[in-house]
Amino acid sequence: MHNVSTVKDLGIFVDDRLTFNCHINNIVARASARANLIHKCFTSKDVTTMTRAFVVYVRPLLEYASPVWSPYLLKDIKRVESVQRRFTKRLCGMSNLSYASRLKALNLHTLEYRRLQHDLIYVYKILFGRVTVDHSKMFTVTRYVKTRGHQWKLYPTHCYTNVRKHFFCERVIAPWNSLKITPDTVQSVATFKSLVTSSDLSGFLHLL
Repeated sequence: MHNVSTVKDLGIFVDDRLTFNCHINNIVARASARANLIHKCFTSKDVTTMTRAFVVYVRPLLEYASPVWSPYLLKDIKRVESVQRRFTKRLCGMSNLSYASRLKALNLHTLEYRRLQHDLIYVYKILFGRVTVDHSKMFTVTRYVKTRGHQWKLYPTHCYTNVRKHFFCERVIAPWNSLKITPDTVQSVATFKSLVTSSDLSGFLHLL
């Protein structure tokens, strides 16, 4: 029997310091290789086709189980984002545009923004019984209908370490409480996704 510094569980690498550096290194390397193959192997250089290939074959590698490992350090956020940044820059007619302009032209969002969306949607699924997770072990809901904002606001807790502060059930509290949730918007996953998509989450992002 021997000690190991990194373990893999359900496709996620975590090290003995409870960080996901190894996982991020792994997915960035795999996604970058696949993105390069798309540029190399696709005969058509049609921008729509290439973008669709990225969305289907590359982006899932960078988003699998993101509520578990979503980075909080700027260097790691940029490292994950670099895959999409480099890919879009190599598309026809995109090399002279800024990253923000490329995303707008291609109707894409930053990967950081999409991870935040995934976080919020997963909170919704937990609180409203769409997944088999006991929400009382992760969140404390106000349950006070007259509170400022919506009636499903979460109580923040005091965190003593960065690992805890940026853990899923802690980092989602502020953006979740900022949403303008109404009974109509929680009727289904689809209606909640529409709410998240239409909400201004820029204050919780580091990029752009």
